[in-house]
Amino acid sequence: MSNGVKRTINNNAVYSRQEAAEVLGVSLSTLKKLIDAGYLRVSRPPGVRRIFIQGSSILEMLQQTAVER
Repeated sequence: MSNGVKRTINNNAVYSRQEAAEVLGVSLSTLKKLIDAGYLRVSRPPGVRRIFIQGSSILEMLQQTAVER
């Protein structure tokens, strides 16, 4: 999002890779690393090239990787 508005991550929403990268504020290559490392669960229906990321998976990753200060 180029307008600087932070989007809320909806637990029940489904995000594309681009949308997930935008809500997390990371590049697509960083998002791919998070997926490959198993931090984010994705869905890819048979015969569909696109992947889908549930909001709950994004929120779960953020909770599990929270840094205590």
